[in-house]
Amino acid sequence: MSQTITLYVDGACKGNPGLGGWGAYIISQDGEHKLFGGEAETTNNRMELTAAIEGISFCPTDAKLIIWTDSNYVKQGITEWIHGWKKKNWKDVKNPDLWQKLDQVCIGRDIEWNWIKGHAGHTGNEMADQLANLGVLQPEKQHIVVPQSEWIGHQLSVADAKKKFENDWLLDDPFGLDVADEHIDNESLQEDQVDVELTETDESKDTVSSLNETIEQSKKHPHIVTTPATLNVQGPRQLILDTETTGFYFQDGDRIIEVGAIEMINRKLTGSSIHIYINPEKPVGESENIHGISDDFLKDKPKYAEIADVLFDYLKGAEIIAHNATFDMNFLNTEFKRAGLPTLSEVCDVTDTLALAKSKHPGQKNSLDALVRRYDIPARDRTFHGALLDAEILSDVYLAMTGGQVSFDMDALSQNENHGQQNGRKRVQIDLPIILPEPEELIRHETWVKQFEEKQGKACFFGK
Repeated sequence: MSQTITLYVDGACKGNPGLGGWGAYIISQDGEHKLFGGEAETTNNRMELTAAIEGISFCPTDAKLIIWTDSNYVKQGITEWIHGWKKKNWKDVKNPDLWQKLDQVCIGRDIEWNWIKGHAGHTGNEMADQLANLGVLQPEKQHIVVPQSEWIGHQLSVADAKKKFENDWLLDDPFGLDVADEHIDNESLQEDQVDVELTETDESKDTVSSLNETIEQSKKHPHIVTTPATLNVQGPRQLILDTETTGFYFQDGDRIIEVGAIEMINRKLTGSSIHIYINPEKPVGESENIHGISDDFLKDKPKYAEIADVLFDYLKGAEIIAHNATFDMNFLNTEFKRAGLPTLSEVCDVTDTLALAKSKHPGQKNSLDALVRRYDIPARDRTFHGALLDAEILSDVYLAMTGGQVSFDMDALSQNENHGQQNGRKRVQIDLPIILPEPEELIRHETWVKQFEEKQGKACFFGK
């Protein structure tokens, strides 16, 4: 009987393009394997693809592979978009060499592809991330086998991973910004968890119970993919949502073929999401050129009536955030009404990010791609649209467009605190001491600078 192997794959890039690394964390019945490597001039997407290629190539061809990646670009590319790319003979596809290589290593294998939210504390994903960053620093392809004595429960803890692969933080993060951000995020997460434990209401318990029931129902249907929240936050639910359809006109009988939504509470993505492909009961026609989803791919997918209850239970009560929301809501309302359920507009508030963008940037292009460029959001490959990928991109855009509220609150707080005592401030002059480095500290510093310049091949910012 062939074995089942679990792989966590990830890529990293210091600059895009720039120095990059890839990592694959592999858990098999023989133990744990860690692969990593890198390239001098590459992109994050190329490293994500390379991690998957190297991880799969390492495994026996007769093994069942369960692959976890935090790149929707990789997951949706290999499971959905690649069919359309082949029909187009790879025309206008980015990174065709790696996509063709990934396609080749997958032939004849039993592979289950899964997406996981990155940097959310999942042990396997964190390990793959550590390996990818190690590949940035040590680009020579390497393979590490964990001794059986260190193999406990098929997983190493995140703490163990960081001990084994502790990077020189100055090489990656000269000013310690990532370390500081990580510290703040961990503190805020702990505070959020404490708040939930102390203030959880019956209403919030009912909401959690309802969502858990929805997730349990979805497990019974192989074509409904729901993920539970990994971040426990209390507050109103917002769902960043996108759909793909057979055409532009619900009035003319066009139907929904894909729905994707990710959950956000208090401006934090919780990790909860829902993703469904739907048989539209009609040809997709020329819309395949937009989303890359073919009739052949959809023929074994459920009809809307089969998934309507689970989808409705997941969406109801939340604020729906969508780009050109009128389009998505018209289709969803029509589909739910056809399935004998209330319209979604009756049970959800709606925010249209397109209308929001037009009010903030009048007279400018406000497509999702234009907003990605305007707000310097990391680019993903959008050769074809995908509902879950577009929802993920839209979450970044929405947070960027609605940012700045914290500064506003701080200004208001400052004004309240200082009301009536603006003239009471006193200027204090303090002479700060100057602490000079010891001779041995200077020697260690010069040694480090030389090592940095040798590794990077360029002058060090901290040199003389």
